[in-house]
Amino acid sequence: MSRRSLSARTLRHGMNMWPPYLFAGVRVLHLADDWSNARVRLRLHRHNRNYVGTHFGGSLFAMGDPFWMLLTMNRLGRDYIVWDKAGEIEFVSPGRGDVFAEFKLTEDRLDEIRAATADGGKALPWFENDVVAADGTVVARVRKQLYVRRKRHEEHPTGTA
Repeated sequence: MSRRSLSARTLRHGMNMWPPYLFAGVRVLHLADDWSNARVRLRLHRHNRNYVGTHFGGSLFAMGDPFWMLLTMNRLGRDYIVWDKAGEIEFVSPGRGDVFAEFKLTEDRLDEIRAATADGGKALPWFENDVVAADGTVVARVRKQLYVRRKRHEEHPTGTA
């Protein structure tokens, strides 16, 4: 079974048992059946605290690392290649409790990507989201850039377009 044939529910359960997320305290709370959005929580515990007792920056970045790529590749479908290209994080305030990140991929954003890749070229869209505390305080801003292009005929596993 290919990764893209997994349901959102199955992937969510698998990600919650995946050791890097499990031991870092990351929990995928929601992954929409239509791949349009996701919500993730990171709990603060002794395994992900830094020297001063706040969330380790790597855990804050990791909690959102795969979602823009997963949402985009599953919404665009098998005719597209989607890879992570770049990422960056800005630390805004200390995270001292549970923090959350939400990812919402709109149809308008997908239309922009489809238009940019219609001629066979690549698109390098940036996506942003905030990591927020339970009270709404922004803890970090995360940006991810994707590489997206339509597959060429010979890249289809069945040899058909």
